Amino acid sequence: MPANLSPEFKAAEANFRKARDPKERLGWLREMLRVIPKHKGTDHLQGDIKRRIRELSEELEGHKKGGARGGPAIVTRPEGAAQIALLGPPNSGKSSLHARLTASNAHVASYPFTTLYPEPGMMPYADIHFQLVDLPAIAPEHPLPWIADALQSADGALLVVDLSDPACVEQVQALHEVLRERHVALSERWEPAGGWRESSDDVFGVKLPTLLLDNKSDRLGDPEEDLEVFRELTGLHYPALAVSAATGHGLGELGPFLFRNLRIARVYTKTPGRPPDRERPFTLRRGQTVEDVARLVHKDVARTLRYARVWGKSGFDGQQVGREHVVEDGDVVELHT
Repeated sequence: MPANLSPEFKAAEANFRKARDPKERLGWLREMLRVIPKHKGTDHLQGDIKRRIRELSEELEGHKKGGARGGPAIVTRPEGAAQIALLGPPNSGKSSLHARLTASNAHVASYPFTTLYPEPGMMPYADIHFQLVDLPAIAPEHPLPWIADALQSADGALLVVDLSDPACVEQVQALHEVLRERHVALSERWEPAGGWRESSDDVFGVKLPTLLLDNKSDRLGDPEEDLEVFRELTGLHYPALAVSAATGHGLGELGPFLFRNLRIARVYTKTPGRPPDRERPFTLRRGQTVEDVARLVHKDVARTLRYARVWGKSGFDGQQVGREHVVEDGDVVELHT
């Protein structure tokens, strides 16, 4: 029986997809359950929504009690300019890369499946940070039934591979098959498509823009040639960087790539008569507005906002603008309520 989902449900689903805060996501899940048409065609979807409400509620309760829930969290609360998931087959060097980029204390070892649960860390770039989440190796022999839930809040993925490993082609193909079974798809496209994160016909399907990292490239004679062979054998054409966690080669290109392709815009705020706070910019996506800035400051500021003054690329210095004014990277915004 077809689901025949209502416009109200589709609107709640769209808001769920855009939400990053776990509490907000939980609220939209409950709204989806409230407005979903109740008939046999939606029985399975209703059950899926109820399961996700239960799991997310437990995760939030565990955070509130300081992790007393009885196990490590599988959902990582987003922080920084964007949340990026590190994916890869066993022994691809994900954890070493994560440790090098974030100075985390992640456990690194030469044997497979060292990482058992999501390990977040912050990678600095300019005056912002990207949150990198190291995830367990993905392989058929190591099932991760919760992987789709862990990726729901991610803005993108880094697919870490070791092209010096003769088995890398088979490993990456197996990884994609495991992800497909969990309704997770990796995309070659980074430009926005229907939102800042690509959507899917599957309500809880995940589709993430992906950058391939040829880790351990210091072991290869010609990384570019090996990458071309890999692309021919797999049919995968993700944008790629040749990097090395051991030597640091190529890692300086990662921050600029994410900043550019996620279309990050840094906005600095100021109060009247005072200089702007340039220590902690608010991060948005290009195309977002003064109202979005106000909402990041506080929901009450967004509600009572009368106008703003901006300095920077999006207007002449001190220009008075309304809440729909589109901000640019580097703008200074003075909010008036």
